[in-house]
Amino acid sequence: MPSAAGLVRLPWERIEAADWDQEALRLRVREVGTWGQPRLEHTVSLPEPDKLLQLVRERVSASVVLQRHVAVRDGRGVRVIARRAATGPRELTWFFEFDAGIDPDDPAVMRVAEAALAAARADVGQS
Repeated sequence: MPSAAGLVRLPWERIEAADWDQEALRLRVREVGTWGQPRLEHTVSLPEPDKLLQLVRERVSASVVLQRHVAVRDGRGVRVIARRAATGPRELTWFFEFDAGIDPDDPAVMRVAEAALAAARADVGQS
């Protein structure tokens, strides 16, 4: 992806989302980050995207090993996500994504999140 410092190579498992703006012919990629912090975004003009958009969607989706939503209150909660690189070291990387209105600084929320993480890790054979 282009950036102020030149090109940036992003592993598939570090991409949270990619959006296509058909009118502007621009691809916007948002990196995985820390909850509550701004996420790095990159944009690139692609006058003829051909199969690139499908490839991005497939590769990013393939990096997700597990994604589980656990309710905290009123149907809102935390998502536990495990991702894995397509090549190289294949360890799982774990993330939390909190729904709007769910405060990760609340100890009760973090107890639910940590319990969900422990259950998810056990489900994939990690203790």
